[in-house]
Amino acid sequence: MSTVRFLTGITTSGTPHLGNYVGSIRPSVRASLTPGVESFYFLADYHALIKIDEPARIQRSTLEIAASWLAAGLNPDHVTFYRQSDIPEIPELTWFLTCVTGKGVLNRAHAYKASVDKNTAAGVDPDADVNAGLFMYPVLMGADILMFNAHKVPVGRDQIQHIEMARDMAASFNHRYGEHFVPPQAEIEESVATLPGLDGRKMSKSYDNTIPLFSSREQLKKLIAGIKTDSRAPGEPKETEGSALFQIYQAFASDEETQALRKAYAKGIAWGDAKTLLFERIDREIAPMRAAYEDYMAHPEKVEALLLAGAQKARAIATPFMAQLRSAVGLRGLGTVVHTNTGKAAKVALASFKQYREKDGQFYFKLVDTAGAVLLQSKGFESPKVAGQAIGQLQAQGAAAVAALASQLEPLDANALAAVTAALQALADAVAKK
Repeated sequence: MSTVRFLTGITTSGTPHLGNYVGSIRPSVRASLTPGVESFYFLADYHALIKIDEPARIQRSTLEIAASWLAAGLNPDHVTFYRQSDIPEIPELTWFLTCVTGKGVLNRAHAYKASVDKNTAAGVDPDADVNAGLFMYPVLMGADILMFNAHKVPVGRDQIQHIEMARDMAASFNHRYGEHFVPPQAEIEESVATLPGLDGRKMSKSYDNTIPLFSSREQLKKLIAGIKTDSRAPGEPKETEGSALFQIYQAFASDEETQALRKAYAKGIAWGDAKTLLFERIDREIAPMRAAYEDYMAHPEKVEALLLAGAQKARAIATPFMAQLRSAVGLRGLGTVVHTNTGKAAKVALASFKQYREKDGQFYFKLVDTAGAVLLQSKGFESPKVAGQAIGQLQAQGAAAVAALASQLEPLDANALAAVTAALQALADAVAKK
């Protein structure tokens, strides 16, 4: 079974709360353990700049979010966990995609249209207070996705449009320069839990009604005590429907625990007792992670090291891929022989490199033909960066690199060497013709 790439971005614009944990962090961490899945998680700090101009807040949020995901069990050894701004290839790819994306497409983006509609209704200039970052947001998101050729992007229904735009960008680029991008698919999160906040509305930083994920035990108890309830007295039956307290409890409890509280509501449990049950149930799940979170917050250098290691893994993919894209659009050495063709070139299926990590902790790559047959197999490398450099050398030097890297490749007989040489030459020719 081929590996499927999933990519998830987390905007660094605030402190994670219980709603983020239930709706995104917990299910994403569980999903990262799925066999046959290669997961990419990134801190979208470039995106945060669109709406936040407080440097200290972005820095603090980046640390809090990274520490939260790590404390919740995200394993950097099993996924690629990185900071968007540590991958310089992403803004470069954003520009490439900008040049193949019609302005009319971006005019229809939901966030931009909402701002224009609001301004129009207020009788002011349609673009008042709309910065170019908001307008270009879908292109940056497209670059995030297409840089790693993610197959699936988990999103809510309100984000489907962005994935469709990324597909359009991939198709537009591929049409002009050859097949480089995989069209991504939206993985719709139908069952994502949405928690109510302290006032009963959706838990959101916008409403200032959140419960921070890693509140201290004392703060957590105090915040839960402040959850809005009705005036029904102890002993008086209570409705679970519309009860913020019950909905939050249900998101953490087992089916048996939920049914027990439902019965207690019917029997008239006192609100104070119900809040105590909720506090104890949440704390039972969060407490084991709280110590790890506090340690990360106290030692930001640990988080920094993990993010930089993640960036190294990500760039082992991004750097050689960006070199391929630069050559494809014509940003290449002037000594490169370019074959021109006045007609439309026929699309030719080519071999491709696949890079991966095995259970022994080593990084490998293979060259496979269009039918999936392995033409060339590497031995293990200690880092993805070195493996990526070897791929880049093979792409640039072809057969000469096969000989130079012989000690790092599985042995080839004469027939296999001929097939590999032909495949590498076809790749080089395809790049040169673009």
